[in-house]
Amino acid sequence: MLAHRILFDEQTIAIRVQTLAHSIARDLPESAPVLIGLLTGAFIFLADLVRALARLEIESEVDLMAVSHYGSPIPSNGMAQLHKDCVLDLNGRSVLLVDDILDSGLTLSMVRAHLAAKNPRWLRSCVLLDKPSRRQAAINADYVGFEAPDAWMIGYGMDAYGQGRGLPYIATLQPADPVATDVIR
Repeated sequence: MLAHRILFDEQTIAIRVQTLAHSIARDLPESAPVLIGLLTGAFIFLADLVRALARLEIESEVDLMAVSHYGSPIPSNGMAQLHKDCVLDLNGRSVLLVDDILDSGLTLSMVRAHLAAKNPRWLRSCVLLDKPSRRQAAINADYVGFEAPDAWMIGYGMDAYGQGRGLPYIATLQPADPVATDVIR
């Protein structure tokens, strides 16, 4: 396992997801939104958010998109590619875009514009982690779980070279790890 330090434990994440669900439910113009998760890092967050909304009697439809921005844990070149589009008709619907990390903002900007072109009635974004220190595009998420340091994150769906995705918490890689040293540069 990669050397890491826990940043947000399971209980902290669970409480924050429930708080986000309450905020989203309060703002939704309808009780049957479409939640679109970005693969692969957001799948656990998306699942927990869908369940948290269901506890508030919000019955969500779910779709997934695949967008690559990194390819491997190296700094982004700024080019995001859409590999899998959502299949649901978003015209006139309430749509919540769900992602794991808002980093440079380039991916979220591209996907948000792509979804806006599908004419949803209401379009908002929710990210688990926000790294404002890395922003390159002028975008902010409507709902943010936690502000995160400028470090590589693993756990709760996020990984480094395929490792750490299944950890039940969010952790930062430690610079002593050769993979982390490669990633952090």
